[in-house]
Amino acid sequence: MTNWVYPLGTAAEGSWDISLGTSDSAIAVDGWAHTGLKVATLAAGSAVELPAAGEERIVVPLNGSFTVTVDGTEYDLAGRASVFSGPSDVLYSGTGKAVSITSVDGGRVAVATAPAKASYPTRLITAAETPVELRGAGNCSRQVHNFGTPAALEADRFIVCEVITPAGNWSSYPPHKHDEEKDGETHLEEIYYFETQVAAGSGAPSDADAMGYQRVYASDDRPIDVAAEVRTGDVVLVPYGWHGPAMAAPGYDLYYLNVMAGPGPVREWLISDDPHHGWVRRGWDSQDIDPRLPFGV
Repeated sequence: MTNWVYPLGTAAEGSWDISLGTSDSAIAVDGWAHTGLKVATLAAGSAVELPAAGEERIVVPLNGSFTVTVDGTEYDLAGRASVFSGPSDVLYSGTGKAVSITSVDGGRVAVATAPAKASYPTRLITAAETPVELRGAGNCSRQVHNFGTPAALEADRFIVCEVITPAGNWSSYPPHKHDEEKDGETHLEEIYYFETQVAAGSGAPSDADAMGYQRVYASDDRPIDVAAEVRTGDVVLVPYGWHGPAMAAPGYDLYYLNVMAGPGPVREWLISDDPHHGWVRRGWDSQDIDPRLPFGV
């Protein structure tokens, strides 16, 4: 069976801690065609480079600040202390452009990728420009940074955002899917890249092991059954099927970077809820947003 779960260290390639997807330098996954993810940890003054290719990219600082050079032009990304510190500057490179990433002080950086044909201009999206959405309510409250969604960014194929879920809450809930082209739904592969932290004020000991959980299960006759424990640096791929919840365990906050793209004619995130669980949305109207949100805004 195809492997859909990649714990930290199992998808490394060259200078990259994670290199999954469709580009020549990535680890290929059977049945995977539309999205990719690279993550690198840079020492102070070091760099990683990506050659020009037929893919669009978004550079996302996870911790630290970076300078990204695209076709000879430098863009400074004011980063953040961690993914739980609020939005970061990000850079969309467009297609067919070489990208070089360096950091004076070092840090960790992600690059979302998707094969693309249409060309859109390079664009810096600052933290201040990033749309921040508080989604859900009660213990389904989460914070979404929509820097790479159709409403915020002109792009060809992919949809990219990041989600912060406070300790004990569920996100990517109710379970939903986007694995076929039909009225009200688009066909999108999805990548989840996770980070975790001990929640502020939790009183956790120094050896606490911050973790969360991710669920994916079949929506038709294509088999998939994922119930994964996740930590910082882990990746779960969702080729099809119902997915959710992404669960932040009590005592531990959960972050994930989502990268989505597919073969359909429309770049839009249209989903179908699992009919057994979609009813939970109706209860959100009578609940408040978790008061721990927003993080870092």
